[in-house]
Amino acid sequence: MSEKAPSTKKRKAVQFNLELIKRYNKAGPRYTSYPTAVQFTESFNSKAYAGYARQSNEPIPRPLSLYFHIPFCSTLCFYCACNKFITKKKEHGAPYLDRLFREIEMQGRLYDQDRRVEQFHLGGGTPTFLSMEQLSELLRVAGRHFTLLDDDRRDFSIEVDPRTITAGSVEELKQIGFNRISLGVQDFDPKVQRAIHRLQSEESTLAILEAAHSLGFRSTSVDLIYGLPFQGVESFGTTVEKIIKARPGRLSVFNYAHLPDLFSPQQRINAEDLPSPEEKLDILSQTINQLTGAGYRYIGMDHFALEGDELSEAQDSGTLYRNFQGYATHSDCDLVGLGITSISQVGDCYSQNDRDLESYYARIDKGKLAVVRGVGLTEDDRIRHWVISQLMCYGQIGFSAFTEQFDADFFTYFKEAHPELGQLEEDGLVVIDEREITVEPAGRLLVRNVCMVFDAYIPESATKRRFSRVI
Repeated sequence: MSEKAPSTKKRKAVQFNLELIKRYNKAGPRYTSYPTAVQFTESFNSKAYAGYARQSNEPIPRPLSLYFHIPFCSTLCFYCACNKFITKKKEHGAPYLDRLFREIEMQGRLYDQDRRVEQFHLGGGTPTFLSMEQLSELLRVAGRHFTLLDDDRRDFSIEVDPRTITAGSVEELKQIGFNRISLGVQDFDPKVQRAIHRLQSEESTLAILEAAHSLGFRSTSVDLIYGLPFQGVESFGTTVEKIIKARPGRLSVFNYAHLPDLFSPQQRINAEDLPSPEEKLDILSQTINQLTGAGYRYIGMDHFALEGDELSEAQDSGTLYRNFQGYATHSDCDLVGLGITSISQVGDCYSQNDRDLESYYARIDKGKLAVVRGVGLTEDDRIRHWVISQLMCYGQIGFSAFTEQFDADFFTYFKEAHPELGQLEEDGLVVIDEREITVEPAGRLLVRNVCMVFDAYIPESATKRRFSRVI
């Protein structure tokens, strides 16, 4: 899935246009992949994945990115839509790691050893549910079966729950080999924290950030969520100001999508306690103003980064891309997902591991890869994936780049999209000239709507599941 870098002209700022947001605020994919996970099928199995993996070793092998899903959490956060296993029993970590180590060995045999691992990421769940010794062993085992980059170019990151570690633990994480850290915060307001069942000390959270900065971590990132119970413009603004003072390199400010029919933990949240749609938009508008005023760039789709952060630099250099963790650098890597529910993006395919813990164990115990579904991309998928990636990452589509990449005329190929594109231009979301389509400042928050014009699966997807609204 090679990408063609766009021009590096100055990116347009984001503009909050309430009238357009209300008009276009419909449900749609987040485009962490194309085709989206809705199109994954069980006919794409572990054998199909292994074929794509071996094929990716030739002719010019790409570097690798490894993602590990650690599903355990000590407590349940009511807003959470992630695949997790709630337990306070730390002994559950050992049997999971035993299977994960065997999966690492099986996956490692598929890839040539000269393919260096430039990125290594632990997500969850709560990766810091594991002990420092277990985390260290995970890196050692991965290093036996993959060639881990061992110089300053490597990005080794871990998501941490500040309730599970101390500032002193951050130094241990660095000694193990991590140089990036991401913290879940959501909101510092105690009333909000009680409503979502996530009591988290502001002092300990900021101490972890400060420790990471003082120890020279290459990047720090914080996750916030707006639209949670009892949030308001003033209270959430206070949380944002405190985070700005702590100066993480990146922030993700996610929209809480209340879908209790899909995610059972959300049934414990009283819908009457949620901010109104109007107040939710006011919170978002204020947050954008606060962050951009403090020197953060709006990267796209919930993500902000300081100008000097590598995420901003990747957007300028044409090496930004989206995967199932959001925006990421190193678009030249094949992504290998390990552990339950993990998604791989290798060559021209996506694949996903078993989501059920016991079923995952059973497959690994039989010596089988854990892949249970996925999709191989058609030529049409590849073309639409490229277009959607350009929009999501750079807010533009260059017609000459499209022709160079696919030996086709853009407007001829997408002739069915002409009416919708014309409407988007009339409404001020995009500008179309003889060279490119450019997403306007008022369209940046609504880029998912622009992408949906090029999504061949939208009618089919709409019948299979409910997506969250774009805002």
